Amino acid sequence: MPPLRTEFLPFHRPTIGEDEIQGVAEVLRSGWLTTGPRVQELERVLKERLGCGDALALNSCTAALHLALVVAGVGEGDEVITTPYTFASTGETILYTGARPVFVDVEPSTSNLDPERIEAAITPRTRAISPVHLAGHPCRMDPILEIARRRGLAVIEDAAHAFGTTYRGRPVGALSRFTAFSFYATKNLTTGEGGLLACADADDAARARKLSLHGLSRDAWRRYAAGGSWAYAIEDLGYKYNLTDLAAAIGLAQLRRFDDEQAKRRERVGWYREALAGSDAFELPTDPEDGEHAWHLFILRLRPGTLSIDRDEFARRLQEARIGISVHFIPLHLHPLYRDRFGLRPGDLPVAEDLYGRAISLPLFPGMSRADVEYVAAAAHGIAAACRA
Repeated sequence: MPPLRTEFLPFHRPTIGEDEIQGVAEVLRSGWLTTGPRVQELERVLKERLGCGDALALNSCTAALHLALVVAGVGEGDEVITTPYTFASTGETILYTGARPVFVDVEPSTSNLDPERIEAAITPRTRAISPVHLAGHPCRMDPILEIARRRGLAVIEDAAHAFGTTYRGRPVGALSRFTAFSFYATKNLTTGEGGLLACADADDAARARKLSLHGLSRDAWRRYAAGGSWAYAIEDLGYKYNLTDLAAAIGLAQLRRFDDEQAKRRERVGWYREALAGSDAFELPTDPEDGEHAWHLFILRLRPGTLSIDRDEFARRLQEARIGISVHFIPLHLHPLYRDRFGLRPGDLPVAEDLYGRAISLPLFPGMSRADVEYVAAAAHGIAAACRA
């Protein structure tokens, strides 16, 4: 083990600079804090970057997923095929609509929804498929899209980890009818809290936009800005999912540096691979064969049979070394909500369960130094050496 560092190494630290601070200050001085011109600018820039039909900035990826399901017509008694190896929002937004999430196991190599298992899960009630690009690794979208086309299903990509991911030369966000992104505080691009719904079809985007703010015919900017009208009509049952100009100002500053920050992430992934090489106790994440990884997460997995301790103990020892770690994710079917409501049990989705049981997400952010990466790797090697099976 290396000498214990005096300062805690966080799992994540956002890169916030003077551009973000200045952008927020300008919004504060403008007198307009909520959804307005900065949000419109963010949507325009993101639409151009992604090459989608339209882009709607929202207060979370959860909001984007929910709106996509509603606009796709998913409702009571329907089914949506998705992965169990994901965060709460992927499943809960399906439940919001009255539909049932149908969990399909994942690929051992990518941790993503296995296209080869989808057909067997389709029933007359299936309305959509929701793949998740875990950690920023692209799903195999071509076979998923082909199944959806043939069976008349909507595809709603959960790209919470995947802003900056590409698949076969195209950005995630330009592949499916709907793609939901997260701009949460830990994400590669952040607005503090926030998200984006990328739509292939302008009509879908227009419906989602209306639903995102109470189903009103006019948002506040169009009512209260110069030349606006105070009058509005409630045209649909909507929600309160809009993003603020304060948040959008942070996102616009982040976008100007995004490519440089992504290059730093990839550099740190290379440092990890170099520093963690040489141990048969570790499985390292791989690059996709048919796309570009966003590297939102660097997930280390412990190789079965090599150590005398389990993942939880390994993670605890890393934390004792003053290293911030996380685990992505407890499969949804193991949580009480899904276990009790749908009668799901351990062993139902063995690949996801195995991957989860061996996974530790290591710190990864552009501000990490090479010494930080090498300290984490040395601690991991030291624990492995001390705990051989």
